[in-house]
Amino acid sequence: MWRAVAGLAYPEAEFSTPVYAADVAAAERRLGCPLPSELVSLLYETDGMVGRYGVDTVWPLERIVEDNLLFRSDSSFADLYMPFDALLFFGDDGGGDQFAFVRRPPRGDIFVWQHEDDSRRWVARDLKDYLGRSLADGEDDGYD
Repeated sequence: MWRAVAGLAYPEAEFSTPVYAADVAAAERRLGCPLPSELVSLLYETDGMVGRYGVDTVWPLERIVEDNLLFRSDSSFADLYMPFDALLFFGDDGGGDQFAFVRRPPRGDIFVWQHEDDSRRWVARDLKDYLGRSLADGEDDGYD
């Protein structure tokens, strides 16, 4: 399903080997929280997705885990940014802005964290909407 969704917006999207349920379970243990069901479903089809211009539209599972753990634990981030505990990052725009689900309270909406000003803004109603917007051909970055 997710490869088809991506292909509608960008037929040249690149996919990876899917992850296993054990990989997801291990990731959830390390993160201390469940992954959103839509994201898990996507990861069972492809361990990440590369879109236009080589952008990591959806990160591989290992990067999802590592980046989220870093953002929640790096003391230098605490001095610069609002807390990241409520977010679960899973992709980026290639320029520093990152996309996340809200994990507390859990919801399917996607937000962008803009690194220049530490703002967090709604960009998509769910993962399918996010993929359509972020992979689509356009003049902007798909979320402005």
